[in-house]
Formats: sequence, structure tokens, C-alpha cells
Amino acid sequence: MSLIEKLNWRYATKKFDHTKKLSPAQLDELLRAVHLSPSSSGLQSYKMLIVTDPAIRQKLREAAYGQPQLTDASQIIIFASETNLDAAYVKKYIDHIAKTRQIDRESLEGFEQAINGNINKLTAEQKITWSHKQTYIALGVLLTAAADMGIDSCPMEGFNADKVDEVLGLNEKGLTTSVIAAIGFRSVDDEFSKFIKVRKPNEDMFIHI
Repeated sequence: MSLIEKLNWRYATKKFDHTKKLSPAQLDELLRAVHLSPSSSGLQSYKMLIVTDPAIRQKLREAAYGQPQLTDASQIIIFASETNLDAAYVKKYIDHIAKTRQIDRESLEGFEQAINGNINKLTAEQKITWSHKQTYIALGVLLTAAADMGIDSCPMEGFNADKVDEVLGLNEKGLTTSVIAAIGFRSVDDEFSKFIKVRKPNEDMFIHI
């Protein structure tokens, strides 16, 4: 199938077949694709938690108002934003660039100063909001990559973020929940898989200037 056909095939899966799991190779490829997601300044100011533990997933389901995807999907991926975005975080990133590209660290000082300048303009709350936005870029890549691989997915915002943070101990890790994605394979009796996809008419969506 073409990419357009695959995107038309995908939908927000409501009912997963709990007996079907991604293979380790499939999960690895999907995560590698998401790892390549773009982000502002390349900072990737978030982490991804891949949850398979049944007991934890049951608690997450309770924090997500009983939605069955949390326990029935193959894996649950939590996108969690950094809460301590500061000069030390930026320094670590710049050090990593220099090492990876094998270039002089001093040549990156201007870039480092520019990033810190942009970050320092933000309040602590604004930094987290900015990081949340970055996770949605990665979420979009995950949904697209999953569709390309024939893997079902469901992006999820219907949860109590404070409870999810508590279940996963995110505060202690300097993180807070942004968005959740369930991945796996649809159940044959998920009625939503039969629905025709509905999107705005082109003339209501695209404005050519």
C-alpha cells in the first residue's frame, strides 16, 4: 500500500486483541523511527516510557477512566516531558553533539547560548508547555510509522496526568506525563475499524496563498 492508503487504514483503535503482541524486532524498529522525530533545536526534551508490566498497566487504566486500551494493547508508550529544562540539560545536549559529530566543543558555544537564551525567556510552566508540544511531534511520527508497519495505535489524552505521574514515579525522575499511545493489533470485532474515515473537505482545510 502507498503511505496515503496506510494512513487511511489506520484509526484510533478502541479495542485491541490482547493475545497479539509486537515482536521485539517490530517494537525496536518502531522506537527507532520515533527516536528520529524532529524537535525544536534537536533538544528532545522528553522521554518515552514503554510499559508492559500488567500490574502497572492496570493502575494506568484506572488513571485513564477505565479505558481498555491501557491493558489490552501490546505496549503502552508514555511520552513524558522534562520538568527541569535548564543550562545543565542544554550543556549535556551540546556535549553530545560535539562527541557525535567529532567537532570542537567551542564551535557550538553560539548555538548553546542561543538555546539558553530562548529557554531563559520562559517561565517554568511555559517550559513544560513547550516540551509537551515537542512530544506531539514525536507522537505524530509514531502513529505514521506504526501505520506504515501495519501496527495499530491509539493516541490518548483522556487520563489524569497527576495519577499517571504518581503510578510511574515521574516526579522523582524530573518528568511529567504529556500524552499516551497504545500500540498493538486491532480486535476483529472493533466496530470502529469498519467506519469510513471522516475529514474536512479539502476546500475547508487547505488555503493556498
